[in-house]
Amino acid sequence: MKFRKKKTATRLMTRPEEGKNPSRGVFTRRALLLMAAQGAVLGALAQRLYGLQVRDGGHYARLAENNRLSKRFFAPPRGRITDRFGIAVAANKVNWRALLLAEETNDLPGTLERFSQLVPMEPRDTARVERELRHKRRFIPIMLRDFLSWDDMARLELNMPSLPGVLIDVGTTRVYPFGPLLAHVVGYVAPPSEKDVVRNAELALPGMRVGRSGIEQTQDEGLRGQVGSVEMEVNAVGRIMAELDRDEGHPGNEIALTIDSGLQQQVLGRMADQSASAVVMDCRNGEVLAMVSNPSFDPSLFDSGVSQAQWIEWTNNSQTPLINKAVSGLYPPGSTFKPAVAMAALRAGTLSPGDRINCPGYIDVGGTRFHCWSRYGHGSLTLRQGLKFSCDVFFYEVARRTGMDPIAMTSHQFGLGAPLDIELPHVRQGLIPTPQWRRAHGHHWNGGDTIVSGIGQGFMQVTPLQLATYASRIATGRNVQPHLVRAVSGRIGDMAALDHAGPMENMPDHFFSAIREGMYAVVNEESGTAPKARLAIPGVQMAGKTGSAQVRRVSRAMRESGHFNSANLPWEYRPHALFICFAPYDAPRYAAAVVVEHGNAGAEVAAPLARDIMTDTLMRDPVNHKESPGQEVAQADVDQG
Repeated sequence: MKFRKKKTATRLMTRPEEGKNPSRGVFTRRALLLMAAQGAVLGALAQRLYGLQVRDGGHYARLAENNRLSKRFFAPPRGRITDRFGIAVAANKVNWRALLLAEETNDLPGTLERFSQLVPMEPRDTARVERELRHKRRFIPIMLRDFLSWDDMARLELNMPSLPGVLIDVGTTRVYPFGPLLAHVVGYVAPPSEKDVVRNAELALPGMRVGRSGIEQTQDEGLRGQVGSVEMEVNAVGRIMAELDRDEGHPGNEIALTIDSGLQQQVLGRMADQSASAVVMDCRNGEVLAMVSNPSFDPSLFDSGVSQAQWIEWTNNSQTPLINKAVSGLYPPGSTFKPAVAMAALRAGTLSPGDRINCPGYIDVGGTRFHCWSRYGHGSLTLRQGLKFSCDVFFYEVARRTGMDPIAMTSHQFGLGAPLDIELPHVRQGLIPTPQWRRAHGHHWNGGDTIVSGIGQGFMQVTPLQLATYASRIATGRNVQPHLVRAVSGRIGDMAALDHAGPMENMPDHFFSAIREGMYAVVNEESGTAPKARLAIPGVQMAGKTGSAQVRRVSRAMRESGHFNSANLPWEYRPHALFICFAPYDAPRYAAAVVVEHGNAGAEVAAPLARDIMTDTLMRDPVNHKESPGQEVAQADVDQG
């Protein structure tokens, strides 16, 4: 019994040794956990690899490609503006410039500092760059410096690795070979404002310019063209390795003007230092051959920025060089208005060419005496004589008989005080007053208002362009429309045709003949008011009409004293001198209007100036030439293509 018990005990004691090792169980659990963790990591890696290579592979391939490629947009060449013979009056000049792409540098202040050490920048350039960095997106290039010299470019090229985001580019700047000669017609360009960029993001590109005046402004959209782009391969530091693709975009339209730049130069030369304006037109189709406003300004200064001193000088000049007097200057027409009054009376039946009106030197209306320019009067006059002698009393009486409304209606048909749709900004309409207009301003229209309107005084205001249009319509009897754009990208416009303008409505030819005969007598007959306007070209006569427009009232006492002379007044108080004309008389081709500010007497100042201008026009005969008649004109080193 004792032996069995001992054996059992021994068997019980050895049973744990026959069972599982506890340390092996712990090891097995750790291995499983490790395997699970490894599996999770491998799964995550596999998922990530799947995402990178399969799901998002295209996206990252594009990012990698973008690191290798750089696509940049650039402004297209602005379209040229030429005169009627193809001579460039606004063109482009190539220049080298430094641009900054903010998105390609991580240290923008450091890049700008290193750049300024290599190429010094003016304080205004620094301020402009800082302003553009705040307002432009990082992928839009910003102009650092324009007009780089070869030395500047060499320094930048050597230091390109330390200038991330900086690149050298070729651009163009706007040049005006004739400078002030055509500034008011062609206009000028300037960098776009923030409002411009908001309306059109493409204007943020370096080199983009916006027309601010003249043809540059009215034809701005067509002159800009379409933006181009270039795709380049770059290395890790942004250096250009190769150009892969280029889209040149589309250059702006080329605008051919009706202007003859040689004639324009001659007209300006005739004016010398006078504050004056003149317009010469082809009276058959309305092409403006010359439009001069003197003094003028240099339009190229606006491209780079006008200094404050220069701006103050311009704005303080009493002769207003920044204003195009030909379309924005407003003047009383004076006696140049008398043919319009005559036409209104002929149409209304209140006057016929043979009717006579007596001029004793004055007329009394409503208790007020209105004087003729001749103290002694002109006696009994017909319409022809009334125009020839420019008798004030004759047209006082004609205006009194006819009334202001018919006069205003006829004047508007002639283009006076009416809008003219010419391709220029800031074209003023002027004013031919009427009783309705006067009442709308809270005043009563009286008989005296009609009387003074009969000789182009009072509230009347017209522009030299309107006067030239008026002269053209008298010369031809057709409703010609003034215009400056002759062709766009080689296509000549419909208005160049000589027969595009229809006849003047309700104005018979015999009415025009009566008025033209009177204007012929003004220039070519003895005792006419403008003998100094007579042409020296054999067999060619010019018809015209003088005008002197008062800028201040001359009292009755002054007139009757016999000693009053407006030439003795200070310059700003003297009357304006005006003259309208057309030639040749028997087959009109050209019409012109001249206004000399405070020139005092149209017959003494404006008439001889108009004679010289018309002589130059006829001798050049720009309408019948396909190439420039040979007048030397200024040119510059510009891109003619």
